[in-house]
Amino acid sequence: MKSVLRTTALAAATLAALGVASSAFAARPDLVAQGLKEGRAHVQDELIVQFRIGASETDKGRALGRVNGQRAESLARGNKRLDIAGDLDLVRVRGQASIADAIAQLQGDGAVDFVEPNWVVQHAATSNDTYYTNGSLWGMYGDNSSPANAFGSRAAEVWAKTGGTDCSNVIVGIIDEGYMFNHTDLAANAFKNPGDSTFDGVDNDRNGLVDDVYGWDFDGNNSSVFDGTADDHGTHVAGTIGGKGGNGTGVAGVCWSVKLMGAKFLGSRGGTTANAIKAVDYFTDLKVAQGLNIVATNNSWGGGGFSQGLKDAIDRANAAGILFIAAAGNSGANNDATAAYPSGYTSANVIAVAALTSTGALASYSQFGATTVDIAAPGSGIWSTVPVAGGKGKNATIASGYASYNGTSMATPHVTGAAALYAARNPGASAAQIKAALLGTATATPSVNGKVLTNGRLNVETY
Repeated sequence: MKSVLRTTALAAATLAALGVASSAFAARPDLVAQGLKEGRAHVQDELIVQFRIGASETDKGRALGRVNGQRAESLARGNKRLDIAGDLDLVRVRGQASIADAIAQLQGDGAVDFVEPNWVVQHAATSNDTYYTNGSLWGMYGDNSSPANAFGSRAAEVWAKTGGTDCSNVIVGIIDEGYMFNHTDLAANAFKNPGDSTFDGVDNDRNGLVDDVYGWDFDGNNSSVFDGTADDHGTHVAGTIGGKGGNGTGVAGVCWSVKLMGAKFLGSRGGTTANAIKAVDYFTDLKVAQGLNIVATNNSWGGGGFSQGLKDAIDRANAAGILFIAAAGNSGANNDATAAYPSGYTSANVIAVAALTSTGALASYSQFGATTVDIAAPGSGIWSTVPVAGGKGKNATIASGYASYNGTSMATPHVTGAAALYAARNPGASAAQIKAALLGTATATPSVNGKVLTNGRLNVETY
């Protein structure tokens, strides 16, 4: 399909200097219109607007005046830390009575690069090393492990050969709900931002976020990345990636000692693409500014329509060498026929993940796509870490617990953990090399033949 190039000569020159292909900046108003036509959820009175590079403040004000729009916040501005063009201006705008009419008005304005709804997204799960030894942790097993399951990720076979592999130099970002960083099986792997490592009320690393010690809550706009039992989904994801292994307790993640950091953007009513953009850029900023070895982000969520703003943020992560590993979705649909986001973005760093059952079947809920979904991984009956309530009233506490969930949300962290494992065993591997290794070693699986790009399932045994 034809793309509408939207780079001015100045923008193209700036992007070329940064090594970013101009094809990454091709507006898709047709996909935005399609999402609205399909009734995809969005914040009713908000838009995301990117102004053209070189547009004056007067021009920007005039454009917003056409739709009685008010700037709510900046999502990405000129930022040397992210290698963003100096006068890039991506903003969240509110006050529109009719989203469709406002989009039509702004798309024709010379000061506007692109405009889109602020889509609403949800996590991709449904609810349903004690758990390893009792046969529950099938997603980690292989055909030669004990217990065994031929359709598991074979992580256990790697552990048997390597003693668990030291992943402590690898960092993974969890873009999700919050996660319980003091959980018994997660505390040892909870990463602290070295640039802002104490809660002292000071923005020590000067990234605009005060005390982002364990990450940041973009939904609540504060430093509290864990807010109680409602943050079960993010905590469950974290345990599959990096639950502490070999400690005789609970579960073990794919990579026993990988470091975990949170960017919370999903709240009780889901999340928005505006906050997702900020969360993706947060990890890119940390890697670029501090040189942290952030290998991948886990994105077990989806919904809404096409967002150029989010795709651009994912492309910025790609330029920084960070994989974006995403859930295919839980509607059982063919993503080749009906696009699903964010797993459907064509950015080079995206890996889209479908879910398998313990018998090797494609899960009935799992979305699929021969060209839009890359690989399958264990996703049904997955035991992992969760916070649980203890006590009542004044004596109420939050304790470390475990639960079994189903979903492409649960399949995705298996692949993210595998990316961390590969990076630990192959220091210096690029994002492209890690992705190629994960996809290139997939095991052929009849249930996903013609349903995912690799025709197979995750196999970490060769890493």
